[in-house]
Amino acid sequence: MTLIENGVGTGDADLWCTYAATRTMAWLGRVDQLAGRDGTVEYLRSRQNSDGGYAWAKGMVSDAWATFYCTQAMRDIGAEPARTDRTARWLRTTWSGQAYGMLPGQHPDVWATHFSTRTVTAVCAEPVPDAAALTAWLRSLQCEEGGLCWTPSDADRGNVDVRACYYGVMAWRALAAESAEPPPWDVPKLVAWLRGQQDPSGGFRFAESADVPCLWATYRAVGALAALDAAPTDPAACVAWIMRLRGASGAFVRWAGYDVEDVWASFCAVGTLRLLDVPLAPVADAVAARLDELACPGGGFTYREPAAAADALTTSALVLAGDIDPARRAELRRWLEHCQMPNEGGIMYMPGRGSEVRCTLWALAAGAFGDDPTARARIARWIGDLQNPDGGFGSWEGRGSDMVSTASAVEILRLLDAPPRSTVDTARLARFVQSCSTAAGHGNVPGAEPTLRAGLQAARVLSALGENAPIADLLDRHRVRGGGFANEGNRLPDLLSTFESVLAADRAGLRIDTEHAERFLRSVDRPGGTAWTPLTPDAGGPLADCAGTLLTARLAGDRTDLPALALS
Repeated sequence: MTLIENGVGTGDADLWCTYAATRTMAWLGRVDQLAGRDGTVEYLRSRQNSDGGYAWAKGMVSDAWATFYCTQAMRDIGAEPARTDRTARWLRTTWSGQAYGMLPGQHPDVWATHFSTRTVTAVCAEPVPDAAALTAWLRSLQCEEGGLCWTPSDADRGNVDVRACYYGVMAWRALAAESAEPPPWDVPKLVAWLRGQQDPSGGFRFAESADVPCLWATYRAVGALAALDAAPTDPAACVAWIMRLRGASGAFVRWAGYDVEDVWASFCAVGTLRLLDVPLAPVADAVAARLDELACPGGGFTYREPAAAADALTTSALVLAGDIDPARRAELRRWLEHCQMPNEGGIMYMPGRGSEVRCTLWALAAGAFGDDPTARARIARWIGDLQNPDGGFGSWEGRGSDMVSTASAVEILRLLDAPPRSTVDTARLARFVQSCSTAAGHGNVPGAEPTLRAGLQAARVLSALGENAPIADLLDRHRVRGGGFANEGNRLPDLLSTFESVLAADRAGLRIDTEHAERFLRSVDRPGGTAWTPLTPDAGGPLADCAGTLLTARLAGDRTDLPALALS
């Protein structure tokens, strides 16, 4: 863990940043100059799971987002992805019959459908399972205003966004490369809506409701227009606006007033200039030099210099469990509060990217915005807007619902003292929880295998809705004789499951077997910190250390409860 200015980070590579850096260098024609190329290839390959998909980090489950970014980045730098036959098989498990979900069993959304359609056709060289059904699903994304939405149900309520437009159009284009099918929308209306998002300044907004134009919205809007053989109403104003966002080094910032020349800003700026046929040579040297500064020593990239790349989860972990003085704790909370930026009300994992539910939960649990009613109200409104038509919540805007994110959203409302009935549709919320239920318990998404953590998270949601949600039998089924609790079965305990089990028992007023839990903690104690499982040889990093420290304090009686932190 590294103390960074006012925040804390690990200095490790990030997958989204790595994709953005490699794609930008490919656009500039400078892949041969990519810093740490061999290490970056190894970093990307290491994310592949045995099922053929890729994960955001080692040990996590495969998802469509990580699979797209890993395979695209490898191809950009001349390294062909391995075991694409397995990747194709895994992607078929995410097919709903009409479109793709981010995970097997998850309801499809346009993020996942874009990622997987392009991975299937371009990387796996296979057709989608049913092109006609996918085309019909894409058609149903268009709302009355003309733009595209995250899902067909979002189209019914007009939840439109330039990102959804881009992902929908690019999914169609991947299909059309094989079939030459025309766009399945009212194209003049779609083009008109996209053009209407151009601000008088020249940049684009995500939608009419957005606070300010930004480079991410601008790249997605211009990209969607270009794929439809169209252009902004005022391309020259767009170019001039982008060039005004060059920072001190000559690379780019995402919007006026945010002075970090991060990887996403240069990715979006270069991508947009390229689409508008603007020569890249005048910016190429500065952008390439800046990206070189963002390379991590072991391969991959982060959003800014690794020694300065703070993030919300690591910072929250230090506030919650670190041995730091009150002044430093207050300073870290202020940094977390600065991760609430324009256009979205939640907390960003790294400043300059989208707001995320889990990061918002961790930041609030760490005391951010404790005395700022305006910011707290903004977060509550964001949670209300984030609820999906199926009643659940995804990890960020437009993502399909899952139990982790749904329980996190409900816990955020608890920390904000905002009753769910005043903020979200509780009937739909209860239906989503029910949709994840089987006779054997609750899974993370509909149709998923039941697990301990999904069951405990479902119980927290139902309890917040005033429903009886007994957990004693669930805990007994996953209790490991030698200490701790297992997410699946009752053989291999893990830190997250044991943490959530003690949290759940406290809230339910159940007796906690302190010695049983302490035996588990001894089994994950390492010289460098806390491991995620007894079988893991090394400490798990700042988040594992945070969970271990909080759990130790709870079992020792130094605190009376645990914060409802969630990761998976």
